[in-house]
Amino acid sequence: MSTSSTVDRAFRSALYDTGDTALDTGASLLAADPAADGELSRRGEEFVATAWRRGWQPADVVRIVRRELDDVHVRLVVALIRAQAPCDEQPRSPRWKAQLARIDARAAEDPAPAPRGDRFSYATAVLDLYRLLLRLPVLEPLDATAAPDPSDRRPESRVSGRIRALLAKAEATGFPEEAEALSAKAQELIARHSVDEALLAARAPSAETPSACRIGVEPPYEQAKAVLLDAVARANHCRAVWNKPLGFSTVVGFASDLEAVELLYSSLLVQATTAMTKAEAAQRAGGRKRTKTFRQSFLAAYAHRVGMRLAAAAETPVSDDLLPVLASRAVAVTDRTDRLFPETTTTRLRGVSDEAGWEEGARAADDAQVRSRPPLA
Repeated sequence: MSTSSTVDRAFRSALYDTGDTALDTGASLLAADPAADGELSRRGEEFVATAWRRGWQPADVVRIVRRELDDVHVRLVVALIRAQAPCDEQPRSPRWKAQLARIDARAAEDPAPAPRGDRFSYATAVLDLYRLLLRLPVLEPLDATAAPDPSDRRPESRVSGRIRALLAKAEATGFPEEAEALSAKAQELIARHSVDEALLAARAPSAETPSACRIGVEPPYEQAKAVLLDAVARANHCRAVWNKPLGFSTVVGFASDLEAVELLYSSLLVQATTAMTKAEAAQRAGGRKRTKTFRQSFLAAYAHRVGMRLAAAAETPVSDDLLPVLASRAVAVTDRTDRLFPETTTTRLRGVSDEAGWEEGARAADDAQVRSRPPLA
């Protein structure tokens, strides 16, 4: 029997049959034929390429595998993505390449391959992964194949690196005053960069159009996190659309604004989690036991209050010469969002029933590092 035939039989059983013993049958066939391993890997690379054609990007695939399966499957899919990349003939966007670079960097930090164990266990893990990849739905196409814009060669990456470093230090320090100073400096860099982009658009109009990215919104309490991300997006001239079943929001906006949203959301989420942990510890010290309802209400209040602060910050007056630029960019973002998502629904924030959690979350939001942008002039 050829290796291709072995893999075909295993796939027919494990991937296309929903019976109780289908997975075990497919894994047994593969375990009994070591020569099929090469063909099995090649088929996996084909599944990855199919995911790209369905609108998925590298970070999306890694995130969904981590969400639905185990660490061994994450290692397997990372290996497949890295193996498939040299065969990918599509011209990929800078954001796509950055995702691959991050995957490579993580693999370099932890180079151990997925543990094989016995052949049956390994085959079972591979087939579990392929089942998931096979069933990935079609997503809205983002800018995965866009050719790099020459204007993107400005040294924005250095600004991004400085902002990320400052926020990482702010999130790690145990001294509130130091965290405040570091966060303030990061906010100044973000605001300055945004001002530079607006001024550049006013003085030298370019062909740049809104792009989009997907940001993971992970459980638990993902609804409150999605509300927080939406607030950050709107304050930075972007729009966010939450996909609850797949655990992410798609954020639409201009490139520099998308970068600001990613950075600010990540930082605020870390600040919220740190503040929630401290507040919860204080509540427990007082004899409280209802952890889940406290956390849900805390994060809901945090998202609500931060949203109000960000909305106020977004009302910063601008000079007359920039008003048409900002208006046209806002229209472009709305148009792009409507084309990507012609049908969306709104949802209410649910599960908020803990008064102490709400009060603590609102207090933490008031203390969060959220600053108005300076006037665009």
